[in-house]
Parts: sequence; C-alpha cells; structure tokens
Amino acid sequence: MVDIATRVYNHKWKIDPIVRSLIDTDFYKLLMCQSVFRNRPDTQVTFSLINRSTHIPLADLIDEGELREQLDHIRSLSLSRGESTWLRGNTFYGKRQMFRSDFMEWFENLRLPPYYLERKGDQYELTFEGAWPEVMLWEIPALAVLMELRSRAVLNRMDRFELQVLYARAMTKLWEKVERLRDLEDLNIADFGTRRRHSFLWQDWCVQALGEGLGDAFTGTSNCKIAMHREMEAIGTNAHELPMVYAALADSDAELARAPYDVLSDWHDEHEGNLRIMLPDTYGTEGFLEHAPDWLAGWTGLRVDSGDPVKGAEIAIDWWKSRGEDPREKRVIFSDGLEVDKIIALHRRFSGRVKTSFGWGTLLTNDFRGLVPNDALAPFSLVCKAVSANGRPTVKLSDNPEKAMGPDDEIARYKRVFGVGEQERIKVVV
Repeated sequence: MVDIATRVYNHKWKIDPIVRSLIDTDFYKLLMCQSVFRNRPDTQVTFSLINRSTHIPLADLIDEGELREQLDHIRSLSLSRGESTWLRGNTFYGKRQMFRSDFMEWFENLRLPPYYLERKGDQYELTFEGAWPEVMLWEIPALAVLMELRSRAVLNRMDRFELQVLYARAMTKLWEKVERLRDLEDLNIADFGTRRRHSFLWQDWCVQALGEGLGDAFTGTSNCKIAMHREMEAIGTNAHELPMVYAALADSDAELARAPYDVLSDWHDEHEGNLRIMLPDTYGTEGFLEHAPDWLAGWTGLRVDSGDPVKGAEIAIDWWKSRGEDPREKRVIFSDGLEVDKIIALHRRFSGRVKTSFGWGTLLTNDFRGLVPNDALAPFSLVCKAVSANGRPTVKLSDNPEKAMGPDDEIARYKRVFGVGEQERIKVVV
C-alpha cells in the first residue's frame, strides 16, 4: 500500500500525473459514450466548468501553467493494450462483451479533443467543444484535475510531519465511518467519488479501506482504472447529461416532453438487467414518473440524486405500487451528498421496502473537513456540464432548484412543459 504522506512530501506531486489513463473515469461515462456513439455520434456539444462554490477562487489557488500541463497530459493518453483487453473481455453486471467491437475500435484510436482555458477574475473558464462522444469524456478527468490541483496547492505548504499527521487523521476519520456502517445489515454501498476526489492515490486508498472494512457490503467502484487494478466491480449506469442533450435537440414542446423517455428507449435497446436504472430528476421526479410509459415500470430501479431523498424514494415506491409492481423487488440508489448519518437513516427507513444501494461520492473520497487551518481542504461543489447541443442551450431543473442550470427563459419554458411548480431549496454542499 502506498505511503501517501511520504509520496506527497518527496515528490511535491510534480512527477505524478493526476489522470493516469483514459479509463481513470467513471464507468457510467463509458456506458453512456457507447450509447451516444451508436445513437447521436454527430451531435456537437459544448461542456463547461461551473464552480457552484464561488467563494473558492480557483484561479488564485491553481497555477495556470500547471493546469495546462495536466490537461495536455490527458490529451496525450490512449488506451493501453491491457485496458482494451479488460474492457473487451471482462464481465460487467453479468454480461460479457458489454462494449461492442465498433465502439472499442473507435475508443482505442481516440485522443481527447482540444480544450479552451481562460482566466476570468479569480475563476477559470474551461470549455470543451466538438462531437458528443469525444468531448463528453473530458468531464470526469477535468474535474479530477482541478480538485487535485487545489489539494496540491494546500499540501505543498506543509512539511513532512504535518503531512503524516494529516493523512493519519484522514484515515482514522474514514475508518470510523466504516466502523459505523458495519452495523447495517444488507448494506450495499459503492464508491462514486472520482470526479471530486482529493487525489487519485487517496481514492484508491479509500476503495481499499471500504473493501477490507465492509467486505461484501462494498459492491465496487465507479472508477474503471481502480476497478481493473484492484479486481473489483465497476459500478455505474447513466447520468443527467443524456436527457439534457436530447431535450436541447427537441424541435417542439411535444418533442421536448418526450425527450427523457427517448433517452431511456435508446438505453433499453443498449442494455438490460441491472443497468436499467432510471434517473428521473432531470426535469422533476414527480412529473417524470406521472407521464412515464408503462414499460419503464418493469425496469430494475431508479437513482435519487437531488431534493429530499426520503420524498424521492417514497414517490418511487407509490409509483411502482400504482403500476402493479412490487417495490421490494426494485432498487433505489441514493447518491446525493451522502454522509454516514444520512446513509444510516435512509437505510433504516427503506430497508425491506426496496432494495437500497448507496453511491458514496465526495464525502468518501474528499472529506478533509476540519483537518487543516481555515478548512482549506474542505470539499466544494464543482461540476462540468453539457451547456449546449447543436448550438442550443441545455437545461437542468433537478428536484432542487439550487442545482438548476440554463438560461432563465429556457428554464421557465422547461418548467411549463414538464409541469414543475414550486420546489424546496436545499443547500448544495458537494
């Protein structure tokens, strides 16, 4: 196991690339990329960095030259033979050859397209433009680079023993969480922490700790590189990006209303079994379920990723009952801002009523709160989203208006089309 504190001190991070591979990314990105490659390969999309935590002055903390160096390194990466073999030949979710030959041939020859970086005040404007299957693969590594460079800026000011104590405290903090989670029967929890991790080495350590501490209750990691290296399950399905782009391409209000279901129709043709997980909150969970076609009731489950998680799960349970389905046979995946207390409360409330799972993200792989002066390593909310498709703006409403994005006039239109009324505002921490 890597001695992280010594590694940080000896190298001051210079010789450690932040992103080591094109598969140092979330599994759902590759699943979505294959679907986009098949169904919408020529769509032109723009992704943009959005710092929701504007009190964090990224441009003051992160040197532009270092940022460009890391981004340029990512553009030099391509799949290794071993990585290609793993993707082509491994069994994912019980399915052999999850990734088709035509997609793999394309992926094996891929180099990520150019990026556009400019300083604006104390923030960076970072965008990626081009064919959807290519630019979508920038999202996760770009976020990982920015989060880790911010961590390095703080760690670079610390001496040898400070670093040793810091990581000892962080490890103890995580292990205390593991000990609390051990008491939960039939727990299913996975690492979803790639995009806003403290560092690659720390995420890898966290994954190993959960694997040893929780045993079979730890179901795997969303990070493909770590899953391959540690011989664990790669976990993931789909994200808001798909309905956001499909919706932006709609030519009428009627097409807009159908867009979230068109996404899942394409996905239905692509995958089966446990990968048939709905993400209903892009334009409001209640409206999505109310107007959902009957065939979606037969899907495996859904993911709750915004708003009040209790309300979201209760709405799903009532919906399944109304469609003649047994909620006890369905899976609800909670993935929004999880911490131990929330995981325990949700598990106790819904265990036995549905199959509960948890995708533990930032507060697993980047919880250094309270461990350095001025809380300089506290996690913050940074995202990289598709902001336009074929020149049209994208919109996300969410079940929490604090996560909404898009031009005001388009947000108003989407609320009208999807019947979204007043929503409860919930503070976004990560």
